[in-house]
Amino acid sequence: MQSGISVQSADLTERYQRDGFVLPLDIISPAEAKVLRDDLEAAETELQGNSEELTLLRSYPDRLLPSFDAVIRHEKLIHAASQLLGPDLMVWSAALFIKEANSPHIVSWHQDLTYWGLDDAEETTCWLALSEASEQSGCMKFVPGSHTKQIVEHVDTFAEDNLLSRGQEIAVEVNESDAVPVALLPGQSSMHHGHLFHASGPNTSDDRRIGMAIRYIKPSMKQNTGDKPLVALVSGEDSYGHFTIADSPSSRLSHEDFKLCRTDKALKQRLLY
Repeated sequence: MQSGISVQSADLTERYQRDGFVLPLDIISPAEAKVLRDDLEAAETELQGNSEELTLLRSYPDRLLPSFDAVIRHEKLIHAASQLLGPDLMVWSAALFIKEANSPHIVSWHQDLTYWGLDDAEETTCWLALSEASEQSGCMKFVPGSHTKQIVEHVDTFAEDNLLSRGQEIAVEVNESDAVPVALLPGQSSMHHGHLFHASGPNTSDDRRIGMAIRYIKPSMKQNTGDKPLVALVSGEDSYGHFTIADSPSSRLSHEDFKLCRTDKALKQRLLY
């Protein structure tokens, strides 16, 4: 596994524009990643037996845990995303993608922006590893240069072993030999374009593979439907009013924040389905 590069790297933008991704970026230390993981897993234990709130926690960790709200605002992530999108940044979503140890779950080949209902592609995803993401544990894989394609046809499989909401899968053939594995150490991040072809395999390791997919967008973006889902304004200002700006969590796993997440989840499900 390669050592990370600095978000100050002069060729970060050049690499991203050429390949559609850049990795691995050194964001936080392994010890800091462990603190985040411990906070998440403590919250999972507290919510044990409440499957609905557990699902919300994994979809909205930044809205329910102050530690995760802080990480989406981390200066290194903001600096990296700002190089691509400018100084004004929102987080459209920051969901967790968790593959349990020895899990068959996969993510099929897809493009992120296929079903989000946004009017443009001024978005980048920073995927932050909270545990080791290796080929054995089912790390992502990218096809360099595929971000230059517009959205291609996808089919909805709704396969049980697929972590995507609809089991969506690119309907054209993807040459696996072109793919680059996205191996990350805890605390490292990759950054990829919303049109990039990417996927991931099963976790055959004895540890959970935990990653946070932080979707940064420009405030000029909007939903095609005119709806205003919940976002976090993490840098600069919003001069458009296309989204509902969320406050930071009022406290840890607060009742009021769960209510906000429930409302937003219902809206997002309507947009995605």
